[in-house]
Amino acid sequence: MHARAAAGVTVRAARLEDEAALLEIDRATWSPMSSPAAEPPPGPFFSERTRPENVVVAEVDGRAVGWGKIEHPTPLPSSTHVWHVTGLAVDPEFEGRRVGRALMEALIDQARERGGRRITLRVFGSNARAQRLYERLGFELEGVLRGEFRVGDDEYVDDLFMALDLTTR
Repeated sequence: MHARAAAGVTVRAARLEDEAALLEIDRATWSPMSSPAAEPPPGPFFSERTRPENVVVAEVDGRAVGWGKIEHPTPLPSSTHVWHVTGLAVDPEFEGRRVGRALMEALIDQARERGGRRITLRVFGSNARAQRLYERLGFELEGVLRGEFRVGDDEYVDDLFMALDLTTR
């Protein structure tokens, strides 16, 4: 992957030595309103499921300020042309500085470079800010799973499935 730069943000491939910084960002950004998964464990960040080659890191002045991850949605050979965004996090201190957009653009480039024809993602229906970003990048809503996740004692949110056709962009 080639490093990308936008508005003072550089995006590059992850390295094993990024682990502590990425764990810190993961913990700082997690909330039940942003992720259906359990609170992030204290470590490790990298694992069999989260391999450095599938993670990109955003930096500002040499400091890691965000990360994004893609992987194939299934292990089936018939879906190797599809990549799925399985994580995106931006240090709260750097929100609104185009870090998320730079990360998403890098993930789109990475998927395309790896022969992807489609890139997909899932986002909470209550996360309007993320939805706007994805729509600006060309993602389209393909499905809604109504009330898919319980995020509070009595609150349910929709899970939106969005996709971008990499053959037309």
